[in-house]
Amino acid sequence: MNPLKKLFKQTAIYGLATVLPRMLSFLLVPIYTSVMPPGTYGEVTLIFTWFAIFNIFLAYGMETAFFRFYKDSENKKKVVSTSLLSLGGSSFLFLLIGLLFKKTIAAAINIEAQYMNYVLCILVLDALVIIPFAWLRANEKPMRYAMVKTLNVALNLGLNLFFLLVLPSLAVENGAGFFNKLYVQDYEISYILISNLLASAVTLLLMIRVYLRRPYIFDVDLWKRMLIYAMPVMVAGIAFTINEVFDKYLLSELLPPDIAKSEMGKYAACYKLALFMTLFATAFRLGIEPFFFSHSDTKNPQKAYAQITNYFVVLGSIILLTVVVFADVLKQLFIQDTSYWDAMSVVPIIILASFFLGIYHNLSVWYKVTDRTKFGAYISMIGAVLTIIINVALIQYFSYVASAVATLVAYASMMLMSFYFGRMYYPIPYNFRKIIFYLGVSILFSIISFYIFDRNLFVGIPLLLIFLGLVYKMEIENLKKVFVK
Repeated sequence: MNPLKKLFKQTAIYGLATVLPRMLSFLLVPIYTSVMPPGTYGEVTLIFTWFAIFNIFLAYGMETAFFRFYKDSENKKKVVSTSLLSLGGSSFLFLLIGLLFKKTIAAAINIEAQYMNYVLCILVLDALVIIPFAWLRANEKPMRYAMVKTLNVALNLGLNLFFLLVLPSLAVENGAGFFNKLYVQDYEISYILISNLLASAVTLLLMIRVYLRRPYIFDVDLWKRMLIYAMPVMVAGIAFTINEVFDKYLLSELLPPDIAKSEMGKYAACYKLALFMTLFATAFRLGIEPFFFSHSDTKNPQKAYAQITNYFVVLGSIILLTVVVFADVLKQLFIQDTSYWDAMSVVPIIILASFFLGIYHNLSVWYKVTDRTKFGAYISMIGAVLTIIINVALIQYFSYVASAVATLVAYASMMLMSFYFGRMYYPIPYNFRKIIFYLGVSILFSIISFYIFDRNLFVGIPLLLIFLGLVYKMEIENLKKVFVK
């Protein structure tokens, strides 16, 4: 099979694994915003912010290191067992320390101590499936990957629906019966965490076969080499997470206490409308990361990498303009409580920032295949510093708009830095004229539709159709080569 066709086939399946589950979880936004005021939703957002940050520490770059060493190793079983033992040991050590000092940790991260048992267990369960999922991707088993991921979020969604919507009604109808005893009033945050905990536990059970069907060998020398490779990846991951979620924490800390969590809740809800771009970029990344490594030794891989980036920009530009044009329709579907709509002005900024991040991931191939992962750490750290500086300097004046702009500036800077250093160490023949054309036209039409004509569909839809016509005229022959046999 043509390698690009194979890539897009796997990306489509990984896309299903990412987009469908996330779309299911996206349905939680109207549920959460309907049963919780912005302040309580802000509390939930803060907890999930720390989930994202701790996940990076618990993974410490071992997923990417696994791909790197699994590809070249003659003894692949040793790579798998060493990785499993490493992450398993560190996860249980984290759980032990967390349980011993949970009150101190809760106070430090501004989370109520009553939620810490749930938080710690969810973090450990999620860490234990990192290598099993990586093993599926490395062995090109996207269908099983998609099925398990989809089941995880479907279960999470079902449990959220039951606890937040169904159980309160059953409790009222059953008087002093079973459901009345099961139901606890004002327990929404705990119910959300219980749903996540059960879904994560089932996912580990479905992936447990990767742990059971192998002899365990811990190669200390291999482990040290993997850690050396992984540490810059972890630093980059921490920086990425700061760029992605730390603005919510800063909003909770830097705004006046009486409005902080309410403003954070509004921002987090409208931020979700950028999910479509995030899903696309994530699905694409899941498909291209193994592709980067498996094709790095082929003849002229740079040409394939350039084509991949071109397709990403074409599809991403369409998604950017489509979501911006229909932003008002989406907000009425997914955020029905009008008190959240104050933050709608940040939606195009966040979508564009997510697009730049996706382009950055495509450009980052040069430091991954040349083992210069330290550059990824440097670039991400600079982005994180920009995020923190802009947020700290401007949140008190512009609230969540400052956070959105900080995210855009950080990701744009990272994209440009990766391109600059990539030209020095691993030149790739990107089609800059075409990339800049699609990106520029999509951004221009988005500004016209959203800000100048205030999301008027009679203006936005014709602009979208014009853009689709341009893409069809310029790309139809190239796309046929990839998607049509």
